[in-house]
Amino acid sequence: MKTTLLLAVVSVQALAADLSVLPAHIRGDPFGRIVAADRAAAVPPAKQITLVSARGAYASCRIVVTSGEPSAYSLTAAGGLPAELFREWFHFLPKTKLYYPDALVPIPLPHKSQLPDPGNRIPGQTAQSYWLDIWIAESAKPGVQTLTVSLDSGGARSSVPIRVEILDAVVPADDPIVIDHNSYGTSWFASQYPELAKRTPDFYLSDPFFGLIHAYHRVFHDHRGTYHQLGYGHGGKTAAEFAPRLEGSGKLKRIADWTLYDKHYGPLLDGSAFAGTRRGPRPIPYVYLPVNPEWPASFLWWGEPGYEREFVNVMREMEAHFRGKGWTKTKYELFFNHKKRYKAFHWDGDETRFLNDLPVFVEYHRLMKTAIPPSSPVKWLFRTDASWQMERQFKEQAGIIDFWIVSGGMFGWYAGNLPLLKARGDTVWTYGGTPEAGKPASHITLDLLRPWMLGVDGFVRWQTVLPGPDPWFNFSGGGETLVYPGGRFGIDAPLASVRLKLQRNAMQDLALLDSYKTTVPPATLRAEAAKRYNATAPADWRPARPKLADSDPLTWDNVTIGEALPPDPRFEAGVDAAAWDRVRGYVISLAKERRP
Repeated sequence: MKTTLLLAVVSVQALAADLSVLPAHIRGDPFGRIVAADRAAAVPPAKQITLVSARGAYASCRIVVTSGEPSAYSLTAAGGLPAELFREWFHFLPKTKLYYPDALVPIPLPHKSQLPDPGNRIPGQTAQSYWLDIWIAESAKPGVQTLTVSLDSGGARSSVPIRVEILDAVVPADDPIVIDHNSYGTSWFASQYPELAKRTPDFYLSDPFFGLIHAYHRVFHDHRGTYHQLGYGHGGKTAAEFAPRLEGSGKLKRIADWTLYDKHYGPLLDGSAFAGTRRGPRPIPYVYLPVNPEWPASFLWWGEPGYEREFVNVMREMEAHFRGKGWTKTKYELFFNHKKRYKAFHWDGDETRFLNDLPVFVEYHRLMKTAIPPSSPVKWLFRTDASWQMERQFKEQAGIIDFWIVSGGMFGWYAGNLPLLKARGDTVWTYGGTPEAGKPASHITLDLLRPWMLGVDGFVRWQTVLPGPDPWFNFSGGGETLVYPGGRFGIDAPLASVRLKLQRNAMQDLALLDSYKTTVPPATLRAEAAKRYNATAPADWRPARPKLADSDPLTWDNVTIGEALPPDPRFEAGVDAAAWDRVRGYVISLAKERRP
């Protein structure tokens, strides 16, 4: 939960540096102003603030240190609630020539620093902002507690009281939708963590390497998300840490060594990788299988009995291994990520466009059914990312595909199929990108609310770990990342971003909002959320079916698809920085009125 009440500014004695507070959804720049994208909803920095939070959740706000002249200062916090402070890094956006805070560097308290910040190297900097997380445990006593943040500078002290109103309500541990963060392989580790790679012999076989993989899973897990890491390329080459080592061929093909695979996945599949996190240890809910046209069977044998022998032998061993280890809570995904235009294989596995490619899915389903015993406790799903032939696949591949990742905008045309998909037990996620840091703060919440409005099960951010070669001084906007490499600050792990924390806090709210569907009609919950978010109705979140959708997809191209999905200003300029904060206000009102 975040700010629900911002009190008036109180006059204090002028200091070499001064202290104020902002709500979490309003970002400041390094010169004491509100960033341009958030100004439509801006409030002035204040000298005190009240946060309202359910239990089992974070309450957050921003602490701002300002000084008109170079100043040294220190920050401390006192109170009975666990608090974490993060220094916000200001990224320069070349397109707008403006600074936006996004990367968050964890700092211990007390914290000593100065303005201008020597690390960020911003000429004329007069303000430094910090993100403050306050953890409200499920066991916390309802009522009001106060955390006081104090600034010492120039021989004087300034303080801001952060009043936290703790509600009786508890945020559910499980979310009504999955927010998934996708990435590809691990080859980028060495470039993002060059010092770690240099000082670690055999880096890609080392404990620090596997620790880094687990750290990426942890950062998304602790922010109420999941993390997907695809371990093979478009040509089928599979990295050693993503698949057990094989030997032999034909009927003699078998798994020779599980060592690297188990080192990678064991702590994720038994949940121990998440020990010590706020959400606690739990197995990852989904994971890609390493299966592709070239693994475990050689594609040279495709269509021949030898391909089936190799495939079935290895998949039977994998099922037995997972069952023997007790790794039965995760759903294992059979997923093909290639397209024929990449010139490795003759059919489209990803976003299939051509009808003569669909029978390949039927054959792989048969192979998996042959390999996996019907009574196996190991759960597997056949996943496809669908767009062009989406509606046809829904009908023709019933019982074959049961995990659909569908184009967010295009799925609105076909959302009438959702009851059919859900009735047969299929899982449906939409997919899309990540709003850049220069968008209004609430834009990161659009693709949490949209799947919930549509009634689907989740949303995939397709790329979330590539901030660019130099996100610190040559920032590309952040559209392909929600985390940053911590090596610059001596941290061999990813750093969360402002946008990731805003997303997490919105997920908390959404979980609590959804919990009231047993006492408030779901249609009412959706209508109230849409109205407050951007003055829309739930029907507005589903684009109308265009004429294009009733024509042959083989006649479409990217231009005609774009014309059929015109931008809707209600979901662009109509989403101001406070959009989610208004939804939060509704959630808080429900929490005060009733129990889930």
